[in-house]
Amino acid sequence: MLRRAGPGLVLAVVVVGIVVGGWRGPGRAPGALLALTAGAGVALLGLSPRASARRRVVAFVGLCVAAGCAGMAAMARALDGQVRTPLVAAAADRADVVVDATLVTDPTATRFAARGLARVTRARIHDGTAAGATRRVVKDRVVVVDASGPAAPRLGVLGAGDRVRLRGYLRPLDPYEEWARWRHAVAGIEARALIAVDPPASPLMRLANALRSRVLAGTVGVPEPQRALLAGFLLGDTTDLPEAVVLDFRASGLSHLVAVSGQNVAFVLALAGPGLRRGPRGVRLVVGLVVLVVFVTMTRAEPSVLRAATMAACAMVGVALGRPAAGLRSLALAVSVLLVVDPFLLHSVGFRLSCAASAGIAALAPAIAARVPGPRPVAEALGVTLAAQVAVAPLLVQGFGGVPLIAPVANLVVAPAAGPLTVLGLVGGAVGGIVGGALAAAATLPAYLGASWVLLVAGWAARVPLTVGAGPLLVGGGVAATAVLVTRVGRRRADDGP
Repeated sequence: MLRRAGPGLVLAVVVVGIVVGGWRGPGRAPGALLALTAGAGVALLGLSPRASARRRVVAFVGLCVAAGCAGMAAMARALDGQVRTPLVAAAADRADVVVDATLVTDPTATRFAARGLARVTRARIHDGTAAGATRRVVKDRVVVVDASGPAAPRLGVLGAGDRVRLRGYLRPLDPYEEWARWRHAVAGIEARALIAVDPPASPLMRLANALRSRVLAGTVGVPEPQRALLAGFLLGDTTDLPEAVVLDFRASGLSHLVAVSGQNVAFVLALAGPGLRRGPRGVRLVVGLVVLVVFVTMTRAEPSVLRAATMAACAMVGVALGRPAAGLRSLALAVSVLLVVDPFLLHSVGFRLSCAASAGIAALAPAIAARVPGPRPVAEALGVTLAAQVAVAPLLVQGFGGVPLIAPVANLVVAPAAGPLTVLGLVGGAVGGIVGGALAAAATLPAYLGASWVLLVAGWAARVPLTVGAGPLLVGGGVAATAVLVTRVGRRRADDGP
């Protein structure tokens, strides 16, 4: 029982701990850390293969206590990091500042402005007095960078990992920048000048940026908006997608296609398969984990790809240790680890949707596919689509006001092209980036045709006005649950006989 349900219970306890930590507010959480240590010590009692059933239950209780305290402490300390910094006080005074920072995201640029997140490594804050005194602050904190004037076009062409020196003034975060708070931002900086630019200091970031640029360079000859869609499929980069296309994908229930997730991770590992099948088991594990780390860095560590890569890492470690984990157990373990490392992920819509869809597919897809008549490939594709839609429906109602009923049909129609599109895009982009010219156009032609088909389906499905809100969804769910219950009761009575 504990083996099957244990990981899910631990995840639930972690989430409760994070919620409690958010309710209690910022702090160092020494009590939670002490309880975490005690719970972990009790949990170690059940590691022995000879441990009795009672000792294992006690150890599991200790593990749950440790997990809850870890979530509480992580949230309290993350909130504490947002208020315990001189940048917050300086932002309240709108102080002039010169900062050295590393870009965390690829800046989004318009004609006259550019915006992105940056991690401040050093700041020289002007105190605003007549003497013009400054003070140096060396802090590892994230800020929202808004550049205008001459600094905007220069910042807009940079990428994550690039190091910059900016001059401007600090400001508090606006209410509509709640998304930035959950990305650990503590303030904003209105940048008036970009003083200096340096390439990434991290070898990992330099490698990831080179690979990313090479793949994107191979699609230069693809017309828009297909090229922008390919960037979304391959790397989760939707910055160049037209707003109309973004709305079409949202209305048709196809937005998940441009969020890098498990399918992309699986294809990347498949492409690296020859290197993962040679050498000792430990070497293969290290190579696989390195591939995951590089790919996550290439895709800018978006929440959905973090979930998928961590699940893959857990599965690889389990196989290497001779203890493979099932889908739901691997998902629960991966999400628990990620939430303890970064409790703010709980507030990421993309992370919640990715986790819900994965749980729905693992729990419901086989049962749905088994009950769908017709060819098995069609039944399995429909089972995956319906399972994912059922699981994410409550989140879609909460976040977007409704569930597009056309989504299962749209996903089923694009399914034959969506999977190959990722592979063809990666291969075509890599080949095109190396050879260039006419060969690059030929290599990316299949991906262009697949992207055109996906855009056509998204545009068609978005014009079908079938969206269900919370009320009808609850009624429909209640009717479906009642029907399932009545069916099971009827079968049980029939099996019992008169």
